[in-house]
Amino acid sequence: MKLRKLRKFSPVLLSLILAGCAVGPKYQAPQDAVGNDFLYSDVQGVAHSEKAVQSEWWLAFDDAMLNQLVEQAQKQNITLKIAAERIKTAQSYQKAIESFKVPTIGLSAGATSYQISENDPLAGPLVTPEGLGPQLGSLTGGDALIDNQYEFATVSANITWEADVFNRLGYQAESAQIRAEQAEILKQGMTTLITADVIHNYLQLRGAEQRKRIALETIESQQKTLKLVQSVVKSGYGSEVDLAQAKAALSMTRSVLPQLDIAQSVHKQRLAILLGETSSDMNQILTKGGELPDFSGVVPIGMPSEVLKNRPDIQIAEREMAAINADVGAAVANKYPKFYLTGAPGLLAGDFSDLFSSDSAAWVASIGVNWTIFDGGRSDALVEIQESRFQTAALSYEQSVNTAITEVETLLYAYGSSQELQSLTAETRVQADNTLSKANSLYKAGLVDYMTVLDAQRQQNLVKDREIAASLQTSQVIVGLHKALGGNWEVTQNTDTLEATETN
Repeated sequence: MKLRKLRKFSPVLLSLILAGCAVGPKYQAPQDAVGNDFLYSDVQGVAHSEKAVQSEWWLAFDDAMLNQLVEQAQKQNITLKIAAERIKTAQSYQKAIESFKVPTIGLSAGATSYQISENDPLAGPLVTPEGLGPQLGSLTGGDALIDNQYEFATVSANITWEADVFNRLGYQAESAQIRAEQAEILKQGMTTLITADVIHNYLQLRGAEQRKRIALETIESQQKTLKLVQSVVKSGYGSEVDLAQAKAALSMTRSVLPQLDIAQSVHKQRLAILLGETSSDMNQILTKGGELPDFSGVVPIGMPSEVLKNRPDIQIAEREMAAINADVGAAVANKYPKFYLTGAPGLLAGDFSDLFSSDSAAWVASIGVNWTIFDGGRSDALVEIQESRFQTAALSYEQSVNTAITEVETLLYAYGSSQELQSLTAETRVQADNTLSKANSLYKAGLVDYMTVLDAQRQQNLVKDREIAASLQTSQVIVGLHKALGGNWEVTQNTDTLEATETN
């Protein structure tokens, strides 16, 4: 009778399982009204494009060593390797959570032998001859009612399954999947940061090297001039003041060298960390100096909406909203009943040879439900916690969008200003060179004192240094602008090697 009732109930339960009674909020990705264009998007060196930054944009610096360092960093950087392992962890966690949606099946087998004690207060009389007394014992002919020793073998399976009627497990699996997606996005973002840091330190290193070369050239020129002044003073035509000023100018230029050496060392050490190399290995890689590379390309900028798709921080913020929305659904579903199906089919026989015969089949099946109908408001509070987390994630996403747009527009303005500064500095350099040339000519003709020449040299040296600083500033803004625009920065193919460049 009970089996018939169970069979009548099964179609009802099955229909619930198949139809699904998913509860909880449905997620909708945020729609942002960010306009169709950026402020200051008409600056020189910017190209309007449907797609923004793509990978390997730094090739426009046309520097083989830079390309080599970027490629090595993306392969060897320890932080990126850690991020890759976190992806594996998140994906394994996702598999573990999704496994709860399918039945759990366990197999067991064994052989058992046991003996009933004749002194057992309950079963003992049954296994003892005449243990039931003379009257009942006569009915069994003086033999025990049952044997006291038994042996049997079993093979069985244990099957359990939670019927996810209200999609609680589905929401948990969805949240775990999104967390795995976030781990991948995070690695992409770390690739961007590490690559930008490599480019930054490489440019700073080349800038320091170039400034040092200019300082050494200036020192050589000032030493020649000092000898000339000493000769003039010795002959009685020069001034001791001119001699003192020439020595002071030389000492001042020499004092810059230790600072530049420190800068070179710092940026080499930073590159070594980024590439996962030792300091000695980094010195081997950067044995030769080089010029500060110029960016020969243009910066492609898309629409603001394109930036929202390309920025890893915005992608992570949006995925955080989606993950927490799934957590809300799981918390809501947890308030509803949980249905369980269990089964244990098996084989049982007293003799191993009979174990796999049809008569040895045995099974147990059951349907269960678990429903917490009163918990003092705990379930409601857990739902409210998840809903509050979702609102916090939504506000964080909005803040990320505002920050991204502002950052791009600020860097666009800085890009235009840095290019203007670089152009003005180049014009100033031309004027400084002309001034020094005229001062030297006038000094040799005896029309001006040497103080005029020293002042012209000082101005030229200062302008050269500012010219490098302006070029560095423009390059750094270019790096920052590409980073602000987002996009995929992973190296997709082998870049040119340094040896190929040296051969050319």
